[in-house]
Amino acid sequence: MNRLLVATVSGLLFGLGLAVSGMTDPDKVLNFLDVAGQWDPSLALVMGAALAVSAPAFAWMRRRGRSFSGAALPDPPSPRLDARLLAGSALFGIGWGIAGYCPGPALANLAHGTLEAVVFVLALLAGSALCRKFLPVR
Repeated sequence: MNRLLVATVSGLLFGLGLAVSGMTDPDKVLNFLDVAGQWDPSLALVMGAALAVSAPAFAWMRRRGRSFSGAALPDPPSPRLDARLLAGSALFGIGWGIAGYCPGPALANLAHGTLEAVVFVLALLAGSALCRKFLPVR
């Protein structure tokens, strides 16, 4: 199957899932992270449902030896924890906690044209460019 078609359908399904579950609303995410205040467990339920669907699909692809589009599977990532991984994870978590956005919902929110989403995506792109410039892939 055409890789572009698979990627497009996958992205549309992902965006639809985010919209239907309400995960494009940064307040839902921030309420999930506010365990001492108005905690909203719905993000955990959405993540659990996503794992329940995706884990068998990934296991099937591993047995099959190729992706749904027929492409070869990439090598698994290194299991090593290093400073770059920990720093990147911390920056992602801090940004998520401040803005209530991660990349998927932020891109989905661009469709609404909110200034908040536009600023977040521009900052995301700038941060990615800085990272590529100063921390090249090994």
